[in-house]
Amino acid sequence: METESLQSRIFNIKTEEQFNHTALDIFRFQYARNTVYSQFCDALGKDPKSVAYYSEVPFLPIEFFKTQKVACFTKNPEVVFTSSGTTGMQTSRHFVKDTGIYEQSFLQTFEMLYGKPDDYHILALLPGYLEREGSSLIYMVHELIKRSKSNHSGFYLYEYDRLNEKIDVLKTDHRKVLLLGVSFALLDLAESCNIEHPRLVVMETGGMKGRRKELIREELHYILKNAYNVKNIHSEYGMTELLSQAYSSGDGVFSTPPWMKIIIRDMNDPFAMQPEGRTGGISVIDLANLYSCAFIATHDLGQKVSSNQFRILGRYDNSDIRGCNLLVND
Repeated sequence: METESLQSRIFNIKTEEQFNHTALDIFRFQYARNTVYSQFCDALGKDPKSVAYYSEVPFLPIEFFKTQKVACFTKNPEVVFTSSGTTGMQTSRHFVKDTGIYEQSFLQTFEMLYGKPDDYHILALLPGYLEREGSSLIYMVHELIKRSKSNHSGFYLYEYDRLNEKIDVLKTDHRKVLLLGVSFALLDLAESCNIEHPRLVVMETGGMKGRRKELIREELHYILKNAYNVKNIHSEYGMTELLSQAYSSGDGVFSTPPWMKIIIRDMNDPFAMQPEGRTGGISVIDLANLYSCAFIATHDLGQKVSSNQFRILGRYDNSDIRGCNLLVND
């Protein structure tokens, strides 16, 4: 099976039939090349020849990325993305063979849902991520900043006054301003400065990182909407183990690109899928994960809204708190 052909198919999916056909081909490719994944499938007694639909494919528990090299190749990766974590917490590692696939995935998704990066001045308030190496989020935002072709775009740590001055200066510019930040920093900025801009888009990436009390998403967004005087707070759903993202425009419903699907599994039976509107564990099919594993069972809880939309409701009890998504429901 030619991987170049598979890769081109991933980003040209338009129908459910195309998604299913490509997903099954990637499943068979990864079963043949990824020892960790094939051993997991064998332990479940799952023969690729018996799988006819993508929802029947085994989902690898996300914990494997902490203890194993989940990869379909043996040569050195172009980059290794690592998750954030508190002291003593084991972190995930994602060995990426081809960063071009990652770039195509996040750029195509951004343009699909938000337009071209050069429609924006992109201001990234990402302390925590900036202060360590190996963040896939920083890699993505760095490329978006570069493609914004704006001398005003850039990263900020705790320079709240300087960031406020920049947003104020940009009021007279025709472009929109995308303020993308980790949750605790967006709250800190709002408390330190009076932020206002007529074309401001505020996007949170989750994460209190132990700096503040955890808030449910609705409460966080209510505070941020009032603080920034915006109608909606946007959200990004991504993680170290994935090469694709989902986005919410502020109503709590996340949309996925055509090569990414969310499956909701039964809490008591991981092989049973939940229908739309029922709560369960979120399993992700990310076909951009061509050279690692495209089928991952996360610790997040959610509901399916439609074929390409879902809600995040929290996390399993006793699961590790993720650096990129610390929003939980009571």
